[in-house]
Amino acid sequence: MPEPLPVADLQGVRPSLVQLTHFIYGLHAIAVLVGLTSAATVAGGFVFGLPSLCAVFLNYLKRSDVNGTWLESHFRWQIRTFWFTFAGLLIYGLLIITIIGIPLAWILIAILGLWVSYRVIRGWLALFGVRPIG
Repeated sequence: MPEPLPVADLQGVRPSLVQLTHFIYGLHAIAVLVGLTSAATVAGGFVFGLPSLCAVFLNYLKRSDVNGTWLESHFRWQIRTFWFTFAGLLIYGLLIITIIGIPLAWILIAILGLWVSYRVIRGWLALFGVRPIG
């Protein structure tokens, strides 16, 4: 008789909150893919795309439900990724309006896209491993 598959120890967290966190990472991943496959940049698609806006809204809406749990680190990671990317886009915008800053702006937007992708992948992998991030 085959043994049942082991169930991950969620450390007292409701499974629905873990599923919600997976859903939020999925929304962020969709936003990254939109940035990769469209005329938008990865960072622009991430911050201004509907999937990420919905994801960050859900983060703020459900943040109190995960306070004091290992999922709190994931929510903080997701929210910070969004806002740091937004700040990076503001700097990009300031650089792009100057003639001298244009090359730096393009370097910044490429680095920002890689950084966003890394944060989504690293966070989601930690969630799959049922461990906190950061």
